Amino acid sequence: MTLAELLPTFRHSLPKKLPDSIWPESAVALPSGDVTVGGVSLTELAERFGTPGYVLDVQAVRARCRAYRSMDAEIAFAGKAFLCRRMARLLAEEGMSLDVCSAGELATALAAGFPAERILLHGNAKTDRELRTAANAGVGRVVVDSLAEVDRIVGAQDVLVRVTPGIDGHSHRAVATGVADQKFGLSLAGGQAAAAVAKVLQRPELRLVGLHCHLGSQISEVAGYEEAVRRLTAFLAEIAVRHGITLPQLNIGGGHAVAYRPGDAEFDLPGFAARIPRVLHYECRKHGLVVPRLTLEPGRAIVARAGITLYRVETVKHGSSRTFVAVDGGFSDNPRPELYGSRYAARLIGRVGAARERAMSVVGRHCEAGDVLIPDAVLPVDIRAGDLLAVPCTGAYHHSMASTYNLVCRPPVVAVDDGAAEPWVRRETETDLLRRDLA
Repeated sequence: MTLAELLPTFRHSLPKKLPDSIWPESAVALPSGDVTVGGVSLTELAERFGTPGYVLDVQAVRARCRAYRSMDAEIAFAGKAFLCRRMARLLAEEGMSLDVCSAGELATALAAGFPAERILLHGNAKTDRELRTAANAGVGRVVVDSLAEVDRIVGAQDVLVRVTPGIDGHSHRAVATGVADQKFGLSLAGGQAAAAVAKVLQRPELRLVGLHCHLGSQISEVAGYEEAVRRLTAFLAEIAVRHGITLPQLNIGGGHAVAYRPGDAEFDLPGFAARIPRVLHYECRKHGLVVPRLTLEPGRAIVARAGITLYRVETVKHGSSRTFVAVDGGFSDNPRPELYGSRYAARLIGRVGAARERAMSVVGRHCEAGDVLIPDAVLPVDIRAGDLLAVPCTGAYHHSMASTYNLVCRPPVVAVDDGAAEPWVRRETETDLLRRDLA
């Protein structure tokens, strides 16, 4: 054969990078059909730790932390996206702050030795126990979410007032939090935010240090954040005139979009890093204010792309118009498709499939017709029971939102780093389930 004839075969035998938009940068597709992440074979991980299983690329998480930390801003990771003790220690190592919104998230952070002064306590319905625990632990800031909460904060505490700025981030209705008439924050237009500021200032042991807002999740456009900065800076100026104080912090939340499938819109972080400080400095000059310290709260944008979920195919059914690929997981390990209409891609791993592919429905094992993980996954036509599937971009909200529906045990989290695998969270067992059952 000539060199020209051999070249296509040679190229086919080389490892290939997978799309960085949805896979970790370290992901490599091998000629055998396997995929390695962080230098570790996904097929070997499935054999060693079982399926379903969450895989997390440690260096991908660190790289995203550093991309955000390169900005002139405090970066507080939104713990609701994914939190365990080892993750909290990684965040501390990377100089991040941490946003928690429950006693459990706070306990996890403190158990990991995360610096309490770098923790922000969020939540629209904080309990008295959570507020006391935060005060006793020396949590750095409490984000006030209602007028009534001001009276319940314990002891001397730095607080931010969460403002609802009336901005539509154009995200799913279940995660749109910057608009009026929803459960989070205090309305800027309706005067509740101003009332909360006044109420905090009536308690001398509380230190009002800034304002907070959060526009929602999966926001791909920077313009909404620019408008939020304009409105909140004007409010800072109003506070300075009315109360004679200059607040040193401005927290504009997170919600930065990631791509779940090739071609999905994602957040323009370099554009955000260039535009937001410019708008903030301009607005502060216009109002005669000292520029406050900016805080951002990315969660999904830090960890989503670092995660992959592995499933084993249990059965394949060929219907009259659709093929159903049933796997050993489902919405107990990923409820997001049912909750938000989230869409994912899937890849056969561990062998080379047929060249011909078609759209199929990847469905879960649960006793619900709505347990559909991917309604339109493009997979080889010879997909069969026993095959392994990898679903990329599952690092955020999968472990956090996992349940034990049908008393199915929750998957483990296995971290990969420089060719080594380390369990961060073990697989739940039936013994764990029965331990809480007292009757």
